Amino acid sequence: DDQEDITSFALSCDDELLVTASRALLLKQWDWRQASCTRSWKAIHTIPVASMTFDSTSTLLATGGCDATIKVWDVVKQYCTHNLKGSSGVVHLVQFHPDISRLQLFSSSLDCGIRLWDLRSSQCVCLLQSHYSAVTSLSFSGDGGTMISSGRDKICTVWDLKSHQATRTVPVYEAVEGVVLLPEKTDLSQIGVKSKNLHFVTAGSKGVLRVWEASTARCVYTQTLPSTLTPSSEEDEEEDNPRSVTYLFHLPASSRLATVTAEHNILFYQLPSLTTHQQFVGYSDEVLDVKFLGKEDSHIVVATNSCQLKVFQLLTNSCQILYGHTDTVLTLDVFKKGSLFASCAKDRSVCVWQMDSDSGEVRCVAQGSSHTNAVGSISCSRMKASFVVTGSQDCTVKVWDLPAEFPGAEIHQLSPRTTEKAHDKDVNSVAVSPNDKLLASGSQDRTAKLWSLTGDGNLGLLGVFRGHRRGIWSVCFSPVDQVLASSSADGTTKLWSLQDFSCLKTFEGHDASVLKVIFASRGTQLLTSGSDGLVKLWTIKTNECVKTLDAHQDKVWGLHASRKDDKMVTGSADSNISVWV
Repeated sequence: DDQEDITSFALSCDDELLVTASRALLLKQWDWRQASCTRSWKAIHTIPVASMTFDSTSTLLATGGCDATIKVWDVVKQYCTHNLKGSSGVVHLVQFHPDISRLQLFSSSLDCGIRLWDLRSSQCVCLLQSHYSAVTSLSFSGDGGTMISSGRDKICTVWDLKSHQATRTVPVYEAVEGVVLLPEKTDLSQIGVKSKNLHFVTAGSKGVLRVWEASTARCVYTQTLPSTLTPSSEEDEEEDNPRSVTYLFHLPASSRLATVTAEHNILFYQLPSLTTHQQFVGYSDEVLDVKFLGKEDSHIVVATNSCQLKVFQLLTNSCQILYGHTDTVLTLDVFKKGSLFASCAKDRSVCVWQMDSDSGEVRCVAQGSSHTNAVGSISCSRMKASFVVTGSQDCTVKVWDLPAEFPGAEIHQLSPRTTEKAHDKDVNSVAVSPNDKLLASGSQDRTAKLWSLTGDGNLGLLGVFRGHRRGIWSVCFSPVDQVLASSSADGTTKLWSLQDFSCLKTFEGHDASVLKVIFASRGTQLLTSGSDGLVKLWTIKTNECVKTLDAHQDKVWGLHASRKDDKMVTGSADSNISVWV
């Protein structure tokens, strides 16, 4: 309510108290179930709080400041119990020893050392030095005698807390953001734990969970991820890997690990096997396309401003994140039965994905790349799943044949049956006719073209639709009539005759580019979406707009009707996805 950025927060171990710290140097205690602030007090730090943590009894709260001090608060009696000075620079990590009878607090700051504070004497009793870069997390053994620290210097250190000495330094070959000591006396043989020695899990810049044996510094298990089609180089991986993990924590009550990725996704893994249990997508960014998917249109597949696709189950909002492209996915199309779909991206490639009708799991089954520039449009064959057509910024249209089925786990490599230089500028849209015999393409060069998809594999130009004053964003065949619809940056939508290529009707009403057009109500109506954030429903017979939805705050790139024609989904540059009845 003070509109100030929150710089740090902590939840008490009993789940009762949430405390936040803001740039206004206020600490606030919340009843988070009611979303109400129950009290606030001055942090006494001179500049913002960078880290905070509760002790295991949920009575003490430690705050680490950017002012190099640490304060300890009794949240029950509501006063500051300690003011610990002596750190160097920002205190970015504070953690109590889990055994509260020891009254010990650990902290780390800019000098990369780990300070151990005795809360009885308010003194720093020792400085544990081993890391050369920021210390990112600490984890304690069940008996409290051993601690493991992780750092961005690509090492984890095992500490004996009796002698305050490092007993082992484990090189883990990635910047580590989180380390968790695995529970002892649990059968974890599925993830390589074969001895009673201490084992720990690391997560960091590579985006995979790995299990290490502390005594031997051996990696005993590496999580396998869904295959990315083109392995990125090591440097790439470190620098800006969207999968890289920024946070790792253990949920002992449910035997799960949770990770947060650089792309704001939260993933839960179930022990003892570390299988993916649940995924939450925290932030969608610009939505570039969205389509219904699955039996009864139970899911939607979304292309956001990212190289991953996201498949949401509409009923539960649970999500699968699909890896395959290496650059922003631009658009999607779904085959008739709803379990197979295709995507194309800035990485010049096309991918075909299959959803398992029972489990709902989606995997990449085919991939091809032969365009020389970003692939911005795709259309699937309509009768049966036999081919896809792509249009690219390289001004060409390609037809790709699919195999009859996709057996095994191998990813089928697609190669184009035919390539046609279709336009003088970017091909923004392609559409296959309901009988699979015709293809339409729309381009930045202000024209749309009609092609025959003949059996011998070649495209034959049948005619050109001229009349738009700016580039064409979208083309779509009528499901019932010999008619093509096109929408353009000139703010109009036009209907064209497939017989003589003449313009039959023009629909005007958007104040800006019309980005998508689709037929609805069995071909008697049109739906259009624009960069004005509006979605309009038009009756073709009367040429009038019968409904205007103020759907979004920004460009509406995604517009798709369900197969039953009873609902539609929209996706926008404002990051929102809406399902409409």
